[in-house]
Amino acid sequence: MSMLNFASIREIQDLLAKKIVSIDDVVDFYIDRFKKYDGKIGAALEVFDKRSILEFSQSLSGSLCGIPGLIKDNICMKGRIASCASKILEHYQAPYTATVIERVMQAGGLCIGRGNMDEFAMGTSNETSAFQQTHNPWNYDRVAGGSSGGPVAAVAAGLVPWAFGSETGGSVRLPAAFCGVVGSKPTYGLVSRFGLIAYASSLDQVGVVTRTVYDNALVLSVIAGHDHRDATSLPVAQVDFTKDLTGKIRPGLKIGIIENAFHAAGIDPEISQALEVVMRQFEQLGAILVPVRLPSMDYSAATYFIMSRAEAASNLARFDGIRYGTRSKQARNLEEVYELSRAQGFGHEVKLRVLMGNYVLSVGHAAEYYQRARDVQNLMRAEFMQRFEEVDLLLSPVAAGQAFGFNAFGDNATQMDLQDYFTCSANLVGIPAVAVPCGFTKNKMPIGFQLMGPALSEGLIFQTAYAYEQITAWHMHHPQLAI
Repeated sequence: MSMLNFASIREIQDLLAKKIVSIDDVVDFYIDRFKKYDGKIGAALEVFDKRSILEFSQSLSGSLCGIPGLIKDNICMKGRIASCASKILEHYQAPYTATVIERVMQAGGLCIGRGNMDEFAMGTSNETSAFQQTHNPWNYDRVAGGSSGGPVAAVAAGLVPWAFGSETGGSVRLPAAFCGVVGSKPTYGLVSRFGLIAYASSLDQVGVVTRTVYDNALVLSVIAGHDHRDATSLPVAQVDFTKDLTGKIRPGLKIGIIENAFHAAGIDPEISQALEVVMRQFEQLGAILVPVRLPSMDYSAATYFIMSRAEAASNLARFDGIRYGTRSKQARNLEEVYELSRAQGFGHEVKLRVLMGNYVLSVGHAAEYYQRARDVQNLMRAEFMQRFEEVDLLLSPVAAGQAFGFNAFGDNATQMDLQDYFTCSANLVGIPAVAVPCGFTKNKMPIGFQLMGPALSEGLIFQTAYAYEQITAWHMHHPQLAI
């Protein structure tokens, strides 16, 4: 079954159509691949048994028929554990299935298991999971990125051809850049959040991870569109995002180069050099590059810090050992049920963010911090919309550097938080963004760039990214895995 090694969805579809392999063959191959390689990587918290994987599918036809994927552990599947990689939800079984999973199953897709993540999606390195660390398939001594590190590492390692992560401040795009795959964050409201366990509700979105731009567009086409069960869902119909993937960009396309992002303090020269090549390649494709500045972007990380933690404190209040979550066995009265259940159930990073969130929402501080953050968010939206009147898309780095080693920022929480500097703007503004691999550092670690566009411009972003992908070969590279 060597033809399935690091195969794209498109390639697997072709093999199935020609009856070179069967759906049983495909499922067996990927289950065996997890058994063989995931002990070193730690991408999955659970791989389901073959029978239940096939039973969950609701169609023997459709655009994802027989194609397995890994699901981040904060997306609900009825009867399956959805722990958010947290002790407090370690035994929680979802009573319903998320809309994105339903739509995948209706398209014949298969959910092979649960992907590891930072606890409650709080982290940028996948080091805060309560159960295991996820290692970067390109170098096991380095992080995969977070919070969707498990699903992303699985795709990069060829353990699955697609995966679902979630994005609050860059949690799909950052690990995608660290692991050399394609990661997308859709327009806020384009993809239903029904069944996604919330971190920060006004920022969260389900994102897609694949090896190629075409595959990403295909999976997003399946899950996008209005859902009446999500009050924030946009009233839009499903769209085929693959239809304009011709290998050519739109005539006269203007791409804004965010100057203050490219000249940000601390950016690795190897990242800058790789993106300089990307810009020249877009010019060869016919794009018009326009230098732009987005001064409000310099405040995005601080704004994201405040807003995400405020919403996290509110959302996680429900996990108290009474309504949701594991109840402490040491509790002797009601007060101790609350105190001990949350103290024992939540990890250090979650506690820090909840405490900070309660602080910025407290009487006397809400106007000083939270309301100011909302004001900056509105300023950012206005500034981005103004730039999109001048250019069609924006181009920037995804991260200032390559994937770092474990505990690299153990004594510098601020530097860890700043890993979201280039990505969180898209979440705050609610616009789509796609991370695409574009090279490697001298020590053979992946580099990525991102394209951002105005709301509901996914089609244009995919068209542009696909054209870039067709004149490069970065998506064809894959890591050498150790057993």
